[in-house]
Amino acid sequence: MATPAFEDIVEDFEFLEDWEDRYRHVIEQGKAMEPLDNALKVPATKVHGCASQVWLHPMIDSGTFKFDGDSDALIVRGLIAVLRSLYNGLPVAEVPGVDAGAELARLGLNDHLSAQRSNGLRAMIERIRKVAQENA
Repeated sequence: MATPAFEDIVEDFEFLEDWEDRYRHVIEQGKAMEPLDNALKVPATKVHGCASQVWLHPMIDSGTFKFDGDSDALIVRGLIAVLRSLYNGLPVAEVPGVDAGAELARLGLNDHLSAQRSNGLRAMIERIRKVAQENA
């Protein structure tokens, strides 16, 4: 059920031998994203439960889900980029059915994130699912 963009990341990870290279790749994904407009960094878009500052701005256009996001931490910004590749472009009704844990496990993220980062990642996924469910 993963998008082609997420499959590209999975393929990239298969070529990266160690976690440090994968970690750098995630950070590069985040650096490549356009920054979220400061006007969108408001309490309504802030994700609670993250150690870092995180904002997600979901959009639904003609039944298609998309979100932009930002963080003050490079690795978290990279995780947002990975989540965007997983969810952006899906029909909004399919978003809650994505097994994000299983998809992210394909990248080995579960084994290499701190407990705080893992909690923050779960909080972002919960926000994405909630918005999709409310708009499906």
